[in-house]
Parts: sequence; structure tokens; C-alpha cells
Amino acid sequence: MLKPYHPLFDTRTGGIQYPTEDGELLNNPDSRQADTKNDDRIRDEMSEKIIEVAEQLATTEGAGTLTVRKILQTMEITNRVFYNRFRNIEEVLEIIYSNMVVKIRKSITPEQTNSAEEFFQHVIDVVTRALVMSYENKMQFNQYVFENDSHSQSNYNWWYTEIRKLIDYAKERQYIKNIDSDAMSYAIWCFCRGYNADAVGRHLPMDLAVQNFRYSFSILLDGMRA
Repeated sequence: MLKPYHPLFDTRTGGIQYPTEDGELLNNPDSRQADTKNDDRIRDEMSEKIIEVAEQLATTEGAGTLTVRKILQTMEITNRVFYNRFRNIEEVLEIIYSNMVVKIRKSITPEQTNSAEEFFQHVIDVVTRALVMSYENKMQFNQYVFENDSHSQSNYNWWYTEIRKLIDYAKERQYIKNIDSDAMSYAIWCFCRGYNADAVGRHLPMDLAVQNFRYSFSILLDGMRA
């Protein structure tokens, strides 16, 4: 289960915070979000409890079944308690989703390598770890996560930048061919995201998904070797 959402929450403004390309958390720039400057919604322990319960329900029953009514019945609270803190169920899901994104990003740790073999193994391990961390949560948040990933420029920018860094690092050390870094960064992003989305959508068992991913991703990386 994901940790409570409060690291993503600005208690001064009441605004949701979203991860940017460099890993910092900023208030969501999406114009669809209402301006929080004059938002007098309550932010307290009950807000965190609502997020925690919503996450438990979404994880066990699926995000598609999550409703305000279900949260109210589970917690035995009133409409007023919920709407004094959140605009709608979409805002709750956004916080849970953003928390998941940050957790996965924090698992991506750069590492100096001394040989091409170490580099390729490190890349495979890092990407596989991200796949494993997201897999079970995405099984429950499948449609919501897929739709938000599809439209999240920030998420794409962050992953593209990290992939590009790895490619440039390998090129400098002549681990890989002198390939087009931009084109390859985009191709790897598409491969990883597409594989993850399809495997989750088909409810492929995680062990099989990881096994097949490591096999196919290794072949892709082999084609880049110098």
C-alpha cells in the first residue's frame, strides 16, 4: 500500500502538489483545477484519513468502483465532512496517483558503473524495479492511471529526461553505439510504458510480466551495444 499522501499536499494553500521533471513538487498547473488561493476547504487529519480509506478501497475493489458514497458509508461520515475537504472523487484519485508516481520515481537511483556489463545490468534492474513497484497498484488503478499517464506531459518529460541521461552516460563511455539519443529515449519510453500498460490491461501475472519484460528489454539493449 502507498504511504499517506501528505508529502504531496501543501497545507498552506490546500493545493495538491505534483511531481515535475526534476522531481520537485509543484501545485498542479492544469487549468482544469480550480484556483486554490481562495479555497477555504479544511486540511487536517480527517483529510488524510479520507485519502487513506479511499486508497484502501481503490486497492481492494478497483479505482473504477470508488465513489464518494462508498467512502462516506465506510467511514460513517457525512457529505459535509467530505466536501469541506475535497471537491470530488477525482481530486482524491489525483492525490493517490501522484503519490504513486513520486514513490516510483524515488526508486530510480543513479549508479556509477565500471563496465558495459555493469551498466546494462543496472539499467535492466532499475527499469524492472519500477515495473514491479507500479504493477500491483496499476492492476487496481488500471484505467485511471493509463488515462492520466497518457495526458501527463510532466510524467513523460521526467522519464524521457532520465532515459536520455542514461543513454548519454553510456555513449560517453562507449558502452553503446553513437545512436540518436532523442529518438532512442522516446523509443525506450514507448516500449516500457506500452509493455506495462498492456500487461496490466491483460492482467498478466506479475512474475510472468517481469520475466517477459527482462527478456525482451535485454534484447532491445543488446542492439545498442558498441
